[in-house]
This record gives sequence, structure tokens and C-alpha cells, in this order.
Amino acid sequence: MGNQSEKSQKGNTSNALVLAILSSVPLIMVLGNSMLIPVLPTIESSLGISSFQVSLLITLFSIPAGVIIPVAGILSDRYGRKPVIAPALLLYGAGGLLTGFASIWGGGIYWLMLTGRILQGLGAAGTAPITMALVSDLYKKDERSSALGTIEAANGLGKVVSPILGSLIALITWYALFFTFPVLTVPIALALWFFVKEPEQNRNPQPLSQYKENLTKTWKRQGGWLLVAFLAGALTLFIMFGVLFFLSDLLEKRYKIDGVLKGLILAIPLLAMSSTSLWAGRHVKQKTRTMKRFIVVGLFIVAIGMGIVPFVSNTYVLMADLVGIGIGSGLILPCLNTLITSSVGSKERGIITSLYNGVRFLGVALGPPIFGALMDSKYVLYLGNAGLSALTGILAIWAIKKPERLKNRNGRSRLYMGKNRLKPS
Repeated sequence: MGNQSEKSQKGNTSNALVLAILSSVPLIMVLGNSMLIPVLPTIESSLGISSFQVSLLITLFSIPAGVIIPVAGILSDRYGRKPVIAPALLLYGAGGLLTGFASIWGGGIYWLMLTGRILQGLGAAGTAPITMALVSDLYKKDERSSALGTIEAANGLGKVVSPILGSLIALITWYALFFTFPVLTVPIALALWFFVKEPEQNRNPQPLSQYKENLTKTWKRQGGWLLVAFLAGALTLFIMFGVLFFLSDLLEKRYKIDGVLKGLILAIPLLAMSSTSLWAGRHVKQKTRTMKRFIVVGLFIVAIGMGIVPFVSNTYVLMADLVGIGIGSGLILPCLNTLITSSVGSKERGIITSLYNGVRFLGVALGPPIFGALMDSKYVLYLGNAGLSALTGILAIWAIKKPERLKNRNGRSRLYMGKNRLKPS
């Protein structure tokens, strides 16, 4: 009896350790961009570069990640999750190290900093998206939703903490941020490799040609609503990171707010988004009608919020409006995640999820430079994004259909998205 109790206690401890290690991966990935946002104006003035140039430090991290994520997903299916995640973490840290040294040499070598950020983006492609797949491999159905909820909570925690952490580290010096990455990623990569046991594959890896065939079938069945879902996810993160870039610039240049205080202010809309995401994720479960409602309502909240920004001059009203945009974003993202991962078969789920994450990265990448380039054309920028959000909301009403319940030969219920099958995960 005592031996069984000890084994159970050891199992719980081991499970907690594994989940802690896995949860640290998406948290680290979030830090890659969000931690830099509070110090972008400082980097701009220190290097003597333009607002657009400094925004490329975000863009050239996110674009390579967005492009490589599908490739990383395929590699992880063929060769295992750990052989992709661990080297990716080390590459992520090495890119941060290169960016840090490039910031010091000769007062800052801008092009070499961009090179380091590209390497970090390539590393990021093999981290959080593949970790989600590894969690699904490790945990059974009754434990999987809880484990994935913890992973999502870590992602949200990273979004909230990163501006504050970035501001605190920047008190030393702004380029200290880049040296933080290898300090964090190396121990996590080692812990992942030695403490997380990846289950053996119970099936042979599919050939690359099979991926193409399954992907073609999926797009024929469900391409319409998936395109709308991809657009909604990319647009939401495009607006959120663009707004954060705008807010960071506004706080420093107009209100002379810098350092930790600016990090705390930037964390407010992120906290609204993260807390709403956690609530929405637990509330919707597999309720497709509720998920659709949250996505549509969230898109219209974002549209209204963006439409209000150009006409607001009061700081407190502006912050309340940005919190509203954060709440709308928090309603959208977890529902999209659940719909996309639950509606495709297991054979194509990895690549579809990877493509979706790639599009999300592109949204993050394009937000800061476009907002920076159009900063002086605020009516075009904000009213244009308001219109695009509203249009996407209308498309979501049309594309995401009420699921139909059909009976299979065994009498079990199956969900279909309109004419398209929706398989609960």
C-alpha cells in the first residue's frame, strides 16, 4: 500500500515537472516579440534608426517563423517532436546571443541584429506549435484538455508578463534583453530532452505525398470556413500587436512614460485578452454555436474599438478602448483554436494547425511595421482596420455553419460543419 502511494506521488511529481517544462516553451516564444515592445523607441533613438526600421526587429522574427512553422510540423510528424523542439530552442537562444553582441559592437550593427532576429524566428517555428502536438501525444483524452489549458495559460501569462519583464531588464540596458534568451532556452532544451519521454509512434510516418493528398481533401471539404478562420486569427493578432506598438510609441513620445511603468500599462490590454481567453476557452468547450457567437462578437468589438481610436484624445478613455479591443481578441482566439483543431481529421490536423500558426505569426509580423508606417494617417489606419474586422465578422456569420448531428452505423453521433464534418477532439 505504501509502495503504491509512493509511486502515485512520484507519478504526480513527474507529471507536474513534465507539464512545467512543456508550459515554459510557449512562454519563451511569446517573450521573443512582446518583451521588446516597451523598448522599441529606446532602440530607435539609441541606434538612430527610423520607426519603420526598428519595427523590423519584430517583423523579421515573425515572418521566418510563420513561413517555417508548417515545415517544422511535417518534420515533427516524421522524426518526432523532441528532435525538432530541442534544437529549435537552442537556435532561438543562439539568435538572441548574436543580436545581443550585434547591439554592442561598434555602437550597434543594425543588419547583424536583424540577422540574429531571423535566426530566432527560425528557432521559434519549432517551439510552441510543435509543443502543442507533443502535449496531445503525451496525454490521454481525459487529461489532454486540462494539459492544453495549462499550455494556453502559460502563453497568456507570457503575453501579460513580457512587457513588464522587458521594462525591468531594460533598466540594466536595452540590449540585455537579447542575452536573456540563451539563459532561458538552454536549460529548457536540456530539461525537455532528459525529462520528457516522447511516446513511440504507433504508426509509420506518412510520406510527404500523403500530406499533400490529405491537405487537398481537407481544403475541398472545409476550405471556405478555414480561410475565414485563418483571416480572423491573423487579423486579430495583426491589430493587437499593431495597437501595442502604437501605445508604446504614444506613451514615450507624448506622455514621456518609460521603463517599468510603461510595461505595466502595456500589460493592461494584454491582461484583458489573456484573462478573456482563459474564460472563453473553459466556457465554450465543444459548443460550436457558442464558439461562432464569440468569434463574431469579438470581431465586432475589435471593429468598434478600432473605429473609436482616431477620435479619442483622453488617455483614460483610450486605455478603456484598448482594453475593449483586448477583450474582443480574447473572445476570438481560443474559439478559433478549438474549431480548427477539432474539425479536421488526425491525419491532416498537424499541418492544418501549423498553417494556422504560420498565418498568426504573419499577423504579428505585419502589425508593427504597418502601424508604424501609417502612424500619421490614423483615420486610414484605424478606420480601415475597423472595416476589415467588421467584414471578417460578416464572413464568419456566413462561413461558420451550425453543426448537424448525424448517426453513423454504430449509432454514435457525429458533428458536421454544415456539409463539412466536425470531429470533436
